[in-house]
Amino acid sequence: MTEKKHIHSHAIVEPGASIGAATNVWAFAHVLGGARIGAECNICDHVFIENDVVLGDRVTVKCGVQLWDGITIGDDVFIGPNATFANDKFPRSKQYLAQVARTSIRRGASIGAGAVILPGIIIAENAMVGAGAVVTKNVPAHAIVVGNPARVVGYTNASPSTEHGPLLGTAASSEFTKDGALSNVNGVRLYKFPLIKDIRGSLSVGEFQKEIPFDAARYFLVFDVPSKELRGEHAHHACHQFLICVHGSCAVVADDGNVRQEYMLDAPNLGIYLPPLTWGVQYKYSPDAVLLVFASHVYDADDYIRDYSDFLRITASLSGADPVSSPIEQKK
Repeated sequence: MTEKKHIHSHAIVEPGASIGAATNVWAFAHVLGGARIGAECNICDHVFIENDVVLGDRVTVKCGVQLWDGITIGDDVFIGPNATFANDKFPRSKQYLAQVARTSIRRGASIGAGAVILPGIIIAENAMVGAGAVVTKNVPAHAIVVGNPARVVGYTNASPSTEHGPLLGTAASSEFTKDGALSNVNGVRLYKFPLIKDIRGSLSVGEFQKEIPFDAARYFLVFDVPSKELRGEHAHHACHQFLICVHGSCAVVADDGNVRQEYMLDAPNLGIYLPPLTWGVQYKYSPDAVLLVFASHVYDADDYIRDYSDFLRITASLSGADPVSSPIEQKK
């Protein structure tokens, strides 16, 4: 038997509001008539929900939150106490927008206490917004953002490559073979190239189809990246990539739709191979970082997968997994 919803006697739910099964609406909450709230939600004290608001299932909204017109909340979202949402970038008293900006908090995301979310923002699946953060632009899937303005400082469920970390910048280890050192992410491999030093300077060398497992059709350099910025945030259908941070350092996050892992490139003789259908992100750039990328194909916009949800659907269809949520999310 389906559990009934519970509306506290001191809550106000206007006629027309849709409240799902087993949802609790607690004291002094106010839900307007156009709002749609899913099943098994928990709407805490002193929450205000306007008309053009949609909440999915199993959403928690803690005390002191106001959800204004234009906000859509996905399933399993947590919103901490006194988080603040806005839907007008330039508000004026008695001046009303013809159409409010749309804000989307996608499935599994969490928003910490006192965070501020500006209008028109997308906080993607399973992202984590730190307490007090001021979110001024979209937050990628699984990203952890903090500060004002909010910036990415890590990724949820992205294990650091600690087994390789101590090897960075040191002599070659037996762990690194001619085929590279395997990682936890399917097909991704780390390579340590020879590093030759003498009084004339230093030299490092690698050979295509030997250490680098494909022939390059293109290269590009990434540099002068502010430390708070992200690069990548896509996968490829067919293109292979090989990344070497030839100066400074940067972090690489690789994700095969099943496992996510973070690697630090901080030596000019250390490279990482990303096969097709690997979601890649580069961030934590040092001010002097220069990232060299070799690609197996010339540029083709149609080869890019730029939406993480699309990436999960594609990888799930190939593996036969549930396309709604990745195995990473299923483990939560």
